[in-house]
Amino acid sequence: MITNGWRETTLGEVCDEVRGIIQTGPFGSQLHQSDYSQVGIPVVMPKDIIEGRIASDTVARVSPQHVERLSRHKLRSGDIVYGRRGDIGRQALIRPDQEGWMCGTGCLRLSLGDGVISPVFLHYYLRQDDVVSWITNQAVGATMPNLNTGILRSVPVSFPSLALQQRIAGILSAYDELIENNQRRIKILEAMARALYREWFVHFRFPGHEDIPRVPSPLGEIPQGWEVTTLGRLVEIKKGRNITKATIRDGNIPVVAGGLAPAYFHNAPNTRSPVITISASGANAGFVNLYHVDVWASDCSYIDLTATSHVFYYYLWLDHRRATVTHLQRGSAQPHVYPKDLAQLDALGAPEEMLDAFMREITPIFALTMRLAAKIENLSRTRDLLLPRLLSGHIDMGGT
Repeated sequence: MITNGWRETTLGEVCDEVRGIIQTGPFGSQLHQSDYSQVGIPVVMPKDIIEGRIASDTVARVSPQHVERLSRHKLRSGDIVYGRRGDIGRQALIRPDQEGWMCGTGCLRLSLGDGVISPVFLHYYLRQDDVVSWITNQAVGATMPNLNTGILRSVPVSFPSLALQQRIAGILSAYDELIENNQRRIKILEAMARALYREWFVHFRFPGHEDIPRVPSPLGEIPQGWEVTTLGRLVEIKKGRNITKATIRDGNIPVVAGGLAPAYFHNAPNTRSPVITISASGANAGFVNLYHVDVWASDCSYIDLTATSHVFYYYLWLDHRRATVTHLQRGSAQPHVYPKDLAQLDALGAPEEMLDAFMREITPIFALTMRLAAKIENLSRTRDLLLPRLLSGHIDMGGT
């Protein structure tokens, strides 16, 4: 059906028209835990789908032989990958540099080409709140909602000519490109701060270190005047408080559990920025994040930072420290890391003047990071305001 120049149909009808693909990823019996390796071709899982993109730093991998064995699940540029369980409606667009990756267990692959509907336009269309709500309401399963190919095929879609689709997608993509550029700059700044921490607090090559002798300690030789203590004696570690979607109030305060992205949003925080969150359970246990905005800390531990305690973000960020935190999990039904166990971690107490000097070095980095984070927030808000208006035809684009 054509309404005001926009075609109204379903994903299934478009799929049949272009001989596309809407299918589930491989079953667990086809791809075992032992098949994964440190190197190889990335396999996209639901956990890797973050805010419309694939988080490549967390993605699992398998050998090329496994990918060829399961070649029907190979991804192409322009495909859209959905998570089948949990956070229904979460999807990501496969980029050109991700061509040949594999759709993993627990995901759905949507491959419709670009002859009728632009993949980028469709990606944004499917991100609309109304569309996500529609899909969520169709999901099956009482305790854990599930998405299937039948639900995806029945998703209503409305789109104009390809030329107009591409113009709309170009406008929205421009915002995302600016957001990504600022995110890349933040990563560079974070890498600079982490490198400085390693120099001063791991290798002990801080300014004037040549004049300070090393003394023996239970953790090896340390600079004179430093002490071996526990994390709990240096900072206060608090336990987050869960908030369910049933009791949440609409707002713009991120609800975080220590993972890569907010779970949802609330109208009030239970922390004061800046704050460190430490993921307490599951596959991401030990993941550390630093927020420069007020958040609601949910299923995680957190540390409200004072002027000099930023140093403990980098302390917890170290790879071996994150592995240690993961191994602190206790409990059978829902293994969890508790603040009292985090408090017992060995830590080095540096002199106050050393902490002050470190903060003087990284404060400009933090200041720039916060400005970039504010830009990202403004760009995201503007994009999200434009998105439903552009994708419903309510903004006149000057023809078809």
